[in-house]
Amino acid sequence: MAGGDSPRTFAAITIFLQVLCVILFAAAVDYNSASQTETDNTELTDDENRVNRLYPMFQDVHVMIFVGFGFLMTFLHKYAWSSLGYTMFISALTIQLAILIVNFFHMVVEGKMHTIKMTVESLIAGDFACGAVLISFGAVLGRLTPTQLVVMAVFELIFYGANEAICVVEVQAVDMGGSMYVHTFGAYFGLACSMALGVPKNGAKNVENNGSSYTSDMFAMIGTAFLWMFWPSFNGVLAPNENFAKERVVLNTVLALCGSCVMTFAISRLINPGQKFSMVHVQNATLAGGVAVGSSSDLVVGPWASILMGMVAGTLSTFGYVYVTPWLEKKIGLLDTCGVHNLHGMPGILGGIGGAVSAAAAGKSAYGANIENFWAGRATRSAGEQGGYQALALVTSLAFSICGGAITGLVLGSPLFDQEENAWHDKSHWELEEGNESEREEFLDPSKGQVK
Repeated sequence: MAGGDSPRTFAAITIFLQVLCVILFAAAVDYNSASQTETDNTELTDDENRVNRLYPMFQDVHVMIFVGFGFLMTFLHKYAWSSLGYTMFISALTIQLAILIVNFFHMVVEGKMHTIKMTVESLIAGDFACGAVLISFGAVLGRLTPTQLVVMAVFELIFYGANEAICVVEVQAVDMGGSMYVHTFGAYFGLACSMALGVPKNGAKNVENNGSSYTSDMFAMIGTAFLWMFWPSFNGVLAPNENFAKERVVLNTVLALCGSCVMTFAISRLINPGQKFSMVHVQNATLAGGVAVGSSSDLVVGPWASILMGMVAGTLSTFGYVYVTPWLEKKIGLLDTCGVHNLHGMPGILGGIGGAVSAAAAGKSAYGANIENFWAGRATRSAGEQGGYQALALVTSLAFSICGGAITGLVLGSPLFDQEENAWHDKSHWELEEGNESEREEFLDPSKGQVK
């Protein structure tokens, strides 16, 4: 048994889920019909033009998932292989499962079962769900065995799918960039899971592994750079071209990211002990603007509002790393390895509130007859009512994520699962080259870099 995790158990669960995906895809998923009626119209239909419209931004989101999130979590100086490897593995599995689970809950809420039509939008929905899972993974990074990670992903997708379907179909709340459905949900699911899971086995003994080095922080900045550059695609991939919505998402997101980046550097230098820049802040808080502006990114909020949203998010996130995370760990024992509460949790709530305020303040003077294209619920609701429903979606997302994460953490921490014996270290589950262990420990000595 490697590091408290049985290879046979891991292989059995993983192969079972992969075979189950094959069976369910064969039974319930199909492509659009390849046949069409010949007409004199030689222009491509909207469906035929789908790949041209969506694939470029989908690839950006794909890069964020596999490269951005993966490298961002390599800051742990002895867990880089696991951060990159598990991100790739769990993403490939999660995308498949999410297509099935998310569509299933939509059919349940809508009260109509049908064959799932596989399109590029299906892959995008899979990536969004995968983003939530990876955010949660960040909260418990280095503390779960591979088997526990697979089980956590399955549990989370169930709660994620239910929450997303209820909020989108029943509540009719708009969350274009996933501030509520992806970032807030993923962060608080992971935090609740971490709290219920408790401290890692031999955690006090291995606590020195929960840190970074000069080299590992440099690799983590690769993830930050990719996420920062491609975040406009994450927020805007599903935005329509009509009414300049997609362009507005790109503009608002870039402006918000600039605002959060500038404020992160300023606040980090101001409040960080020693009054020097912290790579932890730069790796994470610079991205907070993209999280916060997500819910309102396609709205007519004004360029200044996007910059302000980013400034507030960057400031809030940096304060979180300096003051909130240490307080949570010391006072209630909540471990948050990547600080997802600061990058995704609090900025996600800020984004949800911003979306609710924007909806409540939206008048037809700015949107005209197109207002229902932004909020379908405005067909029967006033601006104030829509704002209330947006707030309800935020509360619902928090409830589903916290309850779901707590249940998952209790299950993973039960005797049903072996616990990780070497927290924050690759050696439990990776075949390190002979002699490589001592060389890595000398080369990546945390005392020579920055220990988180």
